[in-house]
Amino acid sequence: MKKILYAVLATVSGLVLLFSYRTSVDAVMPADSSPVSGATVSTPGASSSGSSAGNGFTDGTYTGTTSQTRYGPVRVQVTISQGRISDVQALDYPDSNGRDRQINGVAIPRLVSETLQSQSSQIQMVSGATYTSDGYLSSLQSAIDQAQG
Repeated sequence: MKKILYAVLATVSGLVLLFSYRTSVDAVMPADSSPVSGATVSTPGASSSGSSAGNGFTDGTYTGTTSQTRYGPVRVQVTISQGRISDVQALDYPDSNGRDRQINGVAIPRLVSETLQSQSSQIQMVSGATYTSDGYLSSLQSAIDQAQG
């Protein structure tokens, strides 16, 4: 009788743990899952002066090559001001269905934020948005290569 009781308790405990598990995308999903149109984050007070700083960036706006992913194209535009990445916009990214909009509504702002923090293409990929992250990094690197002349 004790063995049956332990087996039932173990099964119930396992099911509770299984159903309470949250994925990384679910944990940070905004209430509004509308698409992020031209996701952009910029640093305040940025101005374009045509100069170059120690990191080798020449001021201007650079559009990376379009990277074709399994779910659609990804293209990034980078603005360099005072030799620093001051703005990043995702011009194209997969958004043809609700799931793409849901995933990229979280992934694109995170990738943009990481780019602005790192000032390079050496950023973390977003879990659950591997194809978008790959395309973003490829297009971002293309834009940075143009900025470095």
